[in-house]
Amino acid sequence: MQAARLTEIGKDIVVQDIDRPEPGEDDLIIEQNLTGICYRDILTKEGHLPRVTIPITPGHEISGKIVATGSSVTGFRVGDRVTSLIYRPCGTCEFCTSGRENFCASKKIYGEDRNGGYARFVSIGSGSAVKVPDGVKEEDSAIAACVTGMLYRALKVIGNLAPGEKVLITGAGGGIGTHAVQIAKVLGAEVIAETSSPGKEEFLHKLGADHVIRMSDSLDKDVKKITGDGVHLVLENVGIHTFSRSLRSLRIGGRMVVVGNVIPEPVPFPLGLIILKGNSVTGSMSSTKEDVKAALELSRTGRIRAISDGRMPLDQVNEAFARIKSRGNVGRVFLTLP
Repeated sequence: MQAARLTEIGKDIVVQDIDRPEPGEDDLIIEQNLTGICYRDILTKEGHLPRVTIPITPGHEISGKIVATGSSVTGFRVGDRVTSLIYRPCGTCEFCTSGRENFCASKKIYGEDRNGGYARFVSIGSGSAVKVPDGVKEEDSAIAACVTGMLYRALKVIGNLAPGEKVLITGAGGGIGTHAVQIAKVLGAEVIAETSSPGKEEFLHKLGADHVIRMSDSLDKDVKKITGDGVHLVLENVGIHTFSRSLRSLRIGGRMVVVGNVIPEPVPFPLGLIILKGNSVTGSMSSTKEDVKAALELSRTGRIRAISDGRMPLDQVNEAFARIKSRGNVGRVFLTLP
């Protein structure tokens, strides 16, 4: 089968013929039609992540139908539709046994430690799989772990976003932000969407954003013109370009949840400001199975939907990466798989 492969850090991804995977004892083989590109895939290619097995098939947005199962697999059968966590948890540690498998220290990341989603047939551990309800579109199931499940966790579980609260979402026009706007509205928040990309304002309003502002050095002032005293919650999707102003956009007692870091560089961290305003800054890591189930239910009921302005064939993966880096996309970019 054809797969897009990262053979050297910093070099273009190449499409190669590799063997179709066979299931290990506790594995599922998934056949998928498409897979999403996460910005983390770009960071992996560029060498910003500490551990990457080379050569490897990148990608961790995996979903499709089971075509084969290992000998010890229970609870799944050939023909089931499933989506996958972005990692394979160990299944036995204190985190895995308490429903916090995203904290598993022994987990293996698809596309970094194990071959991932840039191929039609993918091997995942059964402990990574979540069944997809009827009525969920394949685009929605593909992003249920990395995007919508991750955002549900960040906004609801970690951020404790409550109805009526005001939330600032940075990078709102991208593959994460467009879905964050939808989930924040489902949770009943007043949404301020920040974007650096021209021409996305009307679309963000259609997704549910109550206010749309452009990235600038006056971001915090623009936010306070709308809110008066700042927002209850910031979902930080960008990192160094917006972090400082986002922090200053918080009201007294406000919270920031960080999920994105498009340029892995240190950010200023004003301790005095955090202390005097009683603010909290928290990272949110990936998603658990329960987060994924919640996201799939939102998709099944039509309360959220996958946002994408098109699909690109697997052999155009490098062009797709360039498009994302230049902010030429609205929502997720999907690769179709031969």
